[in-house]
Amino acid sequence: MDDGRLMQEMVVIIGLDMQYNAAGNETAGLLSVQAMTNKIPQSAAASREPLPALSDGAGATHEAGGIATAREYNAATYFIDRHAREGRGAKIAYIDDCGSYTYADLAARVNRAGHALRRLGLEMEQRVMLCVQDGIDFAALFWGAVKIGAVPVPVNTMLAADDYDYLLRDSRAKLLAVSAPLADRIAPALGSQPFLREVIVCGGAAATIADRTAHSFDALSAAAADELNAAPTVADDVALWLYSSGSTGRPKGVLHLHRSLVQTAVLYAERVLGIAADDLLFSASKMFFAYGLGNSMTFPLHAGATAVLMAERPAPAAVIRMIRTHRPTIFCGVPTLYAGMLAEPSLADAAATSRLRVCTSAGEALPAAVAREWSARTGTEILDGLGSTEALHIFVSNRAGAVRHGSSGTAVGGYELALRGEDGAATAPDAIGDLWVRGPSIGAAYWNNRAASSATFVGGWLRTGDKYLRDADGYYHFAGRSDDMLKVGGIWVSPFEVENALMAHPAVREAAVIGAAGADELIKPKAFVVLKDAALASPALAEELQDFVKARVAPYKYPRWIEFRAELPRTATGKLKRYALSQG
Repeated sequence: MDDGRLMQEMVVIIGLDMQYNAAGNETAGLLSVQAMTNKIPQSAAASREPLPALSDGAGATHEAGGIATAREYNAATYFIDRHAREGRGAKIAYIDDCGSYTYADLAARVNRAGHALRRLGLEMEQRVMLCVQDGIDFAALFWGAVKIGAVPVPVNTMLAADDYDYLLRDSRAKLLAVSAPLADRIAPALGSQPFLREVIVCGGAAATIADRTAHSFDALSAAAADELNAAPTVADDVALWLYSSGSTGRPKGVLHLHRSLVQTAVLYAERVLGIAADDLLFSASKMFFAYGLGNSMTFPLHAGATAVLMAERPAPAAVIRMIRTHRPTIFCGVPTLYAGMLAEPSLADAAATSRLRVCTSAGEALPAAVAREWSARTGTEILDGLGSTEALHIFVSNRAGAVRHGSSGTAVGGYELALRGEDGAATAPDAIGDLWVRGPSIGAAYWNNRAASSATFVGGWLRTGDKYLRDADGYYHFAGRSDDMLKVGGIWVSPFEVENALMAHPAVREAAVIGAAGADELIKPKAFVVLKDAALASPALAEELQDFVKARVAPYKYPRWIEFRAELPRTATGKLKRYALSQG
C-alpha cells in the first residue's frame, strides 16, 4: 500500500478524546503522536530531511504525522516564539517589498504589535480587522493579536466600501488596521460604524480617515516594548476568523481555533509538500485567504523556512518578476494565474523557474491542459488540490510523482472524506455525490449564524457544497457546486450581487449571471440582460454595463460577457431557470 492510500485510512481528530477509523467507527482515546509516527512512512518528499520534533514550550511535542496540543496553548508561542529558543533567530523569515526580516526581527515586531493593540484597548476575544496588504506588517499584527488572545479578522483588500461596511458591522471589530494605499477605498465605510473604536494605518503617518483619527502603526510599534508574554489562551479558544461566502452571497465569519493552525502545516505542508527549513516559498494567493494564510504564514513558520511576500495585485507579469528575482522552491497559485503566466513571454526565461521543486494550485479546478503545459515548460508539476475557508486549507491533493490531471487528487492524511446523496446516505461507486470532510482543522462554526452553521458543520463533518466523483483509485474529480456560487480566480462570487449591480443601471430590466468557461477553460461570470428598451442593445452598451458593475462591486466580479435577451427563462412559479442559461 502506498503512503497516500495509507494516510487516507488514518483519521486523526486532534484535541478530542476520541478518533475515528476509516470506516467511521469511534475508537477509544487520542492516538499518540509517537504511534502515528511509527505507522506513517515518509511520503513523496522522502529524500528530504524530515523536520525535527518541535516543542511549543507548553509540554506538547510536535512531530510529523499529527499534533496533540496542550490544553493551555497559544498558537503564537509555537509559530513565533520557539524559533529563538531553537537557534533560528538570525535566519531570514520574510522578504517583502521593503526588505528582509529575521526570525528575531519578526518576534520583536509581533511583540510590539501586541503591545500596540493592547494600548489601543483591544482585549482578549475582541476582534481586530486586518485590511492589510501582504508584508511584514500583516504578519506582525496577525500574530500580535493572536498572542494577546485577541482575534485577527483578515479581509479581502479588493472589496468595495459597502462590503467593508458589512464586515465591520458583522464582526463587531473594535479595531481596524488598514494599509495606507487602501485608506481611500475603505473610508466611506467608516463614518457610522457602531462598534469600531480605533483605526491603525500601516505604512504611513497618522492621518484622518472619514473623520476618524488613524494611528500610525510605525509610531505605535516604535514606542512599544520588544518583549511580550502570551495571553493564557487554551487550544480551543478562537484564534482567528476568515470570511467565507455562501449561497446568499453575504460573507460568513468562520471561527478557527488555536489548535487548528498547526494541523494543516503538518498534514499538508509537511506531509504532502515536504516543506523544510531550506525552502523559499512564494504564494501569489494573498494572506487574507485561507489558502494564502497557510502558504505564507503557518507553513514556512512551522518549518523554519523563508517566505516572499508581495503587496501588489498578483498579475501574471508581476508574479513572474517575483519568481525571477527570488527563485523560490515552492510556488502557490490558482488556475487563472497559471493560465495567465503561460501567456506571458517572460515565462520563457527558464532560469526563473529553475529552483522550483513543487507548485500548488487551489481555489478552483485546474484545467488539465494548463497543468500539462506548465509542467512541460517549467519542468515542475502542479499539485492541484481542494480546500476551503471552513477547513482552513487543502484536504484533497495530488502528490508529486502521482499527479492525475483533471482531478483534485486523493484525501490528505488526517482527513476522512465521504460522498453522500441528498438523503445523506453514501453514494454508489462511480456516482456523483456531495463531498463531506472530517478532520482536525475544520472550523468551529459560522459567527452569529446558527442556521448556516447547522447546515454546514454536521456532527463533526463539514458539508463542502461541492459535488465530486471518486474513481477506482481514490482520486476525486470535481463535478460542480451544490449551489449557484461561482469561483473566479479562486475567489467566490455571488451571481446575485452581480445581478443586483447590473439591475441598478437605468437601462436594465432584468439580469441573470452564470459561470461560463472561456477559451482557457476557466470559469468567469457571464450575464444575460433584458433591457427596458431592446433597441438599445449594442456592444457599446455591453461595455458600459461592464464598467458600471466594476464601479459598484469588487472589479474581479464583473461579467466578462454580456448577452442581451428578450426574456429570461423562468419556471411556472416565476423562478429563474439558471440551468437553462447554462445549457444555451
